[in-house]
Amino acid sequence: MSIEPEQVPGASAFSPAAGGTLVAIGNFDGVHRGHAGVLAEAVSEARGRRLQAVLLTFHPHPRVVLGRAAPEALTPLERKLELLRRLQPELHVVVEPFTPQLAQFSAQQFAELILVEQLAAKVVVVGDNFRFGRGRAGDLAGLRTLGARLGFEAHAHELIGDELGEFSSTRIRRAVALGDVSAAWRLLGRPHALSGEVVPGDRRGRTLGTPTANLAPVEEATPALGVYSCLVDRLDPSPIALGVGVVNVGVRPTVGAGFSVEVHLLDFDADLYGARLRVHLLERLREERRFAGVEALKEQIELDVAAARLSAERLALVPGGDGAWF
Repeated sequence: MSIEPEQVPGASAFSPAAGGTLVAIGNFDGVHRGHAGVLAEAVSEARGRRLQAVLLTFHPHPRVVLGRAAPEALTPLERKLELLRRLQPELHVVVEPFTPQLAQFSAQQFAELILVEQLAAKVVVVGDNFRFGRGRAGDLAGLRTLGARLGFEAHAHELIGDELGEFSSTRIRRAVALGDVSAAWRLLGRPHALSGEVVPGDRRGRTLGTPTANLAPVEEATPALGVYSCLVDRLDPSPIALGVGVVNVGVRPTVGAGFSVEVHLLDFDADLYGARLRVHLLERLREERRFAGVEALKEQIELDVAAARLSAERLALVPGGDGAWF
């Protein structure tokens, strides 16, 4: 279930603490390990300076409003908010609707209205490449200049990383696109997940002995076509772990059925039509390929199921305290 812009109250509805706020600004897509470090530092600084810790993000992605292609989301807004609240419970998350009107704000208007008047910012934390205001005219240096005049400090955060570079959403998207979900897991701190509603399919899985749940639409970045081991949560009415599965992301070339994301839950037999599922990708088992016929496909599916079972057993994961996998 996606969150529409009109459902987001924004900064105008926020009531800042009397002493002011520390505002961390960013997209925070993926809520990955780098973000975790940034937000831990922001909350610690806010606590030390007796300020209210606030995260300011935008929805939809500014590129959408400006008529440009936005990067595929690692975490749709609903999931991002869930992860942020779990990561830093004392962090107040403000989602500002990004509208054509907001896009026309000058850097000074943005600082005066959003940061000072509505959020009562005393400290603003951004990335080194932060740009804001009409035409992306504002940068970190400009933000510091505005802050000196308007009564807030501004500084940049640094993302942590590993020997290959910073943990970043771009790097994670690249790993997902290559099907390297193990690398994505290391960067995120949890498996990359796909979510969607279970919709009727062609029921071909039942004829093959492996009934599948077809997910649509899927909002998250999809991995390279292939077969993956996974863990599956049911999201309604509240998240709960269903079990181990094997998910096919692809065009099903053997039967010519077109693109789908379909998951087969192991040792599970219940009607899931209309349910919302979240599928956590553990390992890539194989690439998608065309088989000589249905019997060869059935044999491979049996091998895929066995491999997915072994994958989950080797990782020895258990549901979290809230009953869901991740």
